[in-house]
Amino acid sequence: MGLDSPAQITMSAHRSAQVGDERSLKPFGVGDVRVLLLENVNKTAVDILTNAGFQVEHHTKALSEEELIEKIKDVHAIGIRSKTKLTANILQHAHKLLVIGCFCIGTNQVDLDFAAQRGIPVFNSPFSNSRSVAEMVLSNVISLARQIGDRSREMHEGNWFKVSSRCYEIRGKNLGIVGYGHIGSQLSVLAESMGMNVYFYDVLQMMPLGTSRPLKSLEELLQISDFVTLHVPETPETKRMISERELNMMKKGSYLINASRGTVVDIPALASALRSGHLGGCAVDVYPKEPFSNGPYFESELIGCPNTILTPHIGGSTEEAQTLIGQEVATAISRFVSVGTTLNAVNYPQVDLRAIPATKAMVMRLVNAHHNVPGVLGQINNILAPYNVEKQVCDNKGAISYFMADLSIGGTDDIQAIYNDISSIGENIITRVLY
Repeated sequence: MGLDSPAQITMSAHRSAQVGDERSLKPFGVGDVRVLLLENVNKTAVDILTNAGFQVEHHTKALSEEELIEKIKDVHAIGIRSKTKLTANILQHAHKLLVIGCFCIGTNQVDLDFAAQRGIPVFNSPFSNSRSVAEMVLSNVISLARQIGDRSREMHEGNWFKVSSRCYEIRGKNLGIVGYGHIGSQLSVLAESMGMNVYFYDVLQMMPLGTSRPLKSLEELLQISDFVTLHVPETPETKRMISERELNMMKKGSYLINASRGTVVDIPALASALRSGHLGGCAVDVYPKEPFSNGPYFESELIGCPNTILTPHIGGSTEEAQTLIGQEVATAISRFVSVGTTLNAVNYPQVDLRAIPATKAMVMRLVNAHHNVPGVLGQINNILAPYNVEKQVCDNKGAISYFMADLSIGGTDDIQAIYNDISSIGENIITRVLY
């Protein structure tokens, strides 16, 4: 079996879940693996998982909590985007669930710790939509500088107001990027090619691209920038990092763009800075509270503010980005279910093994998650001592340890014996045999 080949048979045992957990399964083939995809996950993902031999149920919208609890009882993998909340209350009903795929950047919609404690890794796609977001932000820079949002609205209302007052080229202007990761650095290159002077601030030491220049503090960046754009994750440190104090530091007539997380900006303070004329405009794509579904549900203090571009969280919503996200996350789900690889899981140890040579006969792959306490790995190795362990690896993340091994065995009786012995260890979370 090659590393990318589907597992022919999987046996799973789980000891630490609540009574009624059904992941203690008889051997099942890939054709028995059920996948639930919600929120119109890209068709690329559907095709990848279907071609892997899994049963795929695809929904275009999110489900209510009641519907989701009923559905999640019978699936081995679930794929979601940002609207579906996988809380502990929902996950405790997921008696067969092996893996979660977030087909987006963020994972704060999932109770990551609870999932890890149940031996469920969570995969996401943090970089696949970087170009899409960077391009939209650059378009916002140009649109704000030319007041295009206001002119378009006026034209739709039947009004012709041709003006040049307070409309500018972006060439020679200062762009301040807060967060110089994949999106911020790509934006840096695009903006520099348009003739902008690029500055950035990041809590990590990052290599500048082109002629961009790092600054030592957020305050310094705010004070010199004509445009400030935010590209930071949602953490306790970034919550309301742009509030009244920071807005007052910005140059009069400057612009703010937020396509990161809705909690990063104090929205009432931003609306006040726009209506007073201190800021020349803003573009916002993310909000502290976002509607659950499409329709006339949006409310914000920013509605009606001058030179304000509001978009419904579409920074990464391009066909190209969604295709790449579908490929990345669906492949991660397939590889974990089939061969146990956890590379790039956000809540789980990072473990992988090279392919089992196709010429090897009676080689089994064992994967095991257990509580990270002393002595468990010794118990596992004692159980495997009578067999030829061709390769093995173990890593820890917090309270969880994840172990993979390939063994040469004599027959199916050995497989059952190894499986039974390891799954009976008191600290076992989940044991799977893939072969």
